[in-house]
Amino acid sequence: MPKTANWNYPTSVRFGAGRIAELPELCRALGILRPLLVTDRGLAEVPMTRQVLAALRDAKLGVALFSDLKPNPVEANLQAGLAAYRAGQHDGVIAFGGGSGLDMGKLIAFMSGQTRPVWDFEDIGDCWTRADPAGIAPVIAVPTTAGTGSEVGRAGVLTDEHSHTKRIIFHPQMMPKAVISDPQLTVGMPAKITAGTGMDAFAHCLEAYCAPGFHPLADGIAVEGMRLVAGALERAVKTPDDLDARADMLAAAAMGATAFQKGLGGMHALSHPVGALYDTHHGMTNAVFMPYVLQFNRPAIEERIARLAAYLGLGKPGFAGFLDFVLELREAIGVPHSLADLGVDGSQAELIARLAVSDPSAGGNPLPLDEQATRAIFEAAYVGRL
Repeated sequence: MPKTANWNYPTSVRFGAGRIAELPELCRALGILRPLLVTDRGLAEVPMTRQVLAALRDAKLGVALFSDLKPNPVEANLQAGLAAYRAGQHDGVIAFGGGSGLDMGKLIAFMSGQTRPVWDFEDIGDCWTRADPAGIAPVIAVPTTAGTGSEVGRAGVLTDEHSHTKRIIFHPQMMPKAVISDPQLTVGMPAKITAGTGMDAFAHCLEAYCAPGFHPLADGIAVEGMRLVAGALERAVKTPDDLDARADMLAAAAMGATAFQKGLGGMHALSHPVGALYDTHHGMTNAVFMPYVLQFNRPAIEERIARLAAYLGLGKPGFAGFLDFVLELREAIGVPHSLADLGVDGSQAELIARLAVSDPSAGGNPLPLDEQATRAIFEAAYVGRL
């Protein structure tokens, strides 16, 4: 049976194959008559994007395209997007694509009516209260990858080129007003991107589940998200037109981003500076760090991971069984075993260790992270030592 549904949690989601056809009607329903479609350079010229733009123009909507984005977007990309938004007198944003397109679309909509610098709204304390809510334009999010879950997130990641850090910009009203989650849009993803984004979804669920604190709603979403990934990711990588697998991965991506409101941890704390310094794929970097962070956190999460292994129905129980599952899944979908295999050198290990400690994700790690700990995890991941 085709997987299709309408959800209102965490926002309005139209889920199912072919539902991209509803985009023009959804724009009108939200009062967006002059949308700016924001995506990355790679997607800008593909047939899928051209068809979406044509459908919007056929519906007499004043759409324009902005795609001047780096894979890890920087402030200059945001400023260019804001200039395009204002020059076109747009009244809303369609955030279209993977994490970079979705995050940049949300950031453009958020900053379109603000007067303070974007860094004033970093996700630290109550900085978000500095924003003028009336200056936030509406967003429709359309994911074309199944990983970040940014379509249901209240933040955007922006790389600060001066400090070589990825900084999280947050406001509750950055949550898109509506999402079209159409698995057909993900079918054309290359196997490597399917693998990397899928492991990002898995990392979100896993780190949220392991984060300390009482949040059973997030825990429940996280474990079911991991069950979906366990059953679907290898199929999506190896049989790209399997719409059931693609649908499960899209759902898992949204679940991961919903669950990680509880917290993230060492995988993200380390992958953020590595990505900022080496421009590596975020999800693939998380996947490389995953077993090494698990091993570091083992004293604090062993019992919890044993429950997860049982829920996933793994052949081998307990923490050891789950770690074996992670290693086997990585190998099956082509995740490099070490940072060296990913193309990262060890020359900036000290800087990465220091930046990881100050990353906002570090606070959600099950065990405290200091520079000695992050350096040890980096070195283990660099040489592939478990």
